[in-house]
This record gives sequence, structure tokens and C-alpha cells, in this order.
Amino acid sequence: MVLQKKLCKRSDMGEMSLLEADTLDMSALLIQAYELGDWINSSADMADYLYWKEQLAQDEEAGRLIREFAKKKELFEECERFGHFHPDYHEAMQAVRDFQQKMDDHPIIRNFKRAEERLDELLHAISQTIAHSVSETIKVPGNQLVPSGGCGSGGCGSGGACSGGCG
Repeated sequence: MVLQKKLCKRSDMGEMSLLEADTLDMSALLIQAYELGDWINSSADMADYLYWKEQLAQDEEAGRLIREFAKKKELFEECERFGHFHPDYHEAMQAVRDFQQKMDDHPIIRNFKRAEERLDELLHAISQTIAHSVSETIKVPGNQLVPSGGCGSGGCGSGGACSGGCG
């Protein structure tokens, strides 16, 4: 309420203050952001994602597979705490991989994942366009589970294959 009153208030010369102009700029920016959100929500990628999300929620077999996968993944994560030295590590890891393939073969799960990836790519492209319109040096994070190359890529000291890009 106080902010709205400041917007209407004018200086002695009849001009808006710098703070008022900045507030108006931010308001316009927020309105455009909501419009962009509305466009995304009405996109074909979003419609496809919501369709397959609903199909996934209604499919009993897919639900069973997801629950079973969560159990196998939990067992693997328990083994992973100790790394490849855990006696069941390799067996648990293979069970997760095999079951992941089984899930990928289920048509509803597969289509949901594809729709989710397309929506993620759309959102990432929009984020990247916005960030790079401000500056080409702004980093835009992606949803890659494993970063590609360099330090922090699961190599060297983490037990993965070292890419040599750490030092």
C-alpha cells in the first residue's frame, strides 16, 4: 500500500523520482514475466507434458514400476555411501540400471520423460535467451545430472575417471 502511494506521489517539479521510475520499470518487467509464463503454460510442449503426467498418474503399472525403482535406487544409495568397496555395490548398481531400462521400455513412462525433456529444453532456452540478452558472460544452469568435463565432473578425487581438467 505504501509503495502504491509513492508511485502516485510526484516531486515538486511534477516529475517522478528515480525510485518511482525504477518501481514502474520493475512492475512492467514483472507483468511481462507473467505474460511469458502464460505463453509457456499455453504452449504445445506444456500441453503434452500435462497430458503424459496425467496418463502416468492414472497408470497402475507405471506407478508400480516407479515405486519398485525407488526401492532399488534406495538400496543402491545405501551401498553408494561406501562406494565400490561395499560388497553389494556392483550388484545394486546393475539392478538399478536394469530396472531403469525396464521403466524406459514402458510407453507411458517413456513418453512422459520425453515430454518433460522437451519442456525442460524450452525453459532452458528461454532462460538462456534472457540471461544472454543481459550479458553473454552470464552462466545459465542446465538440468544435466552429470556436468560435462572439467573439475567437479565426478572425476579425479570422486572415484570417477579423471578428465585432467582440474589443474
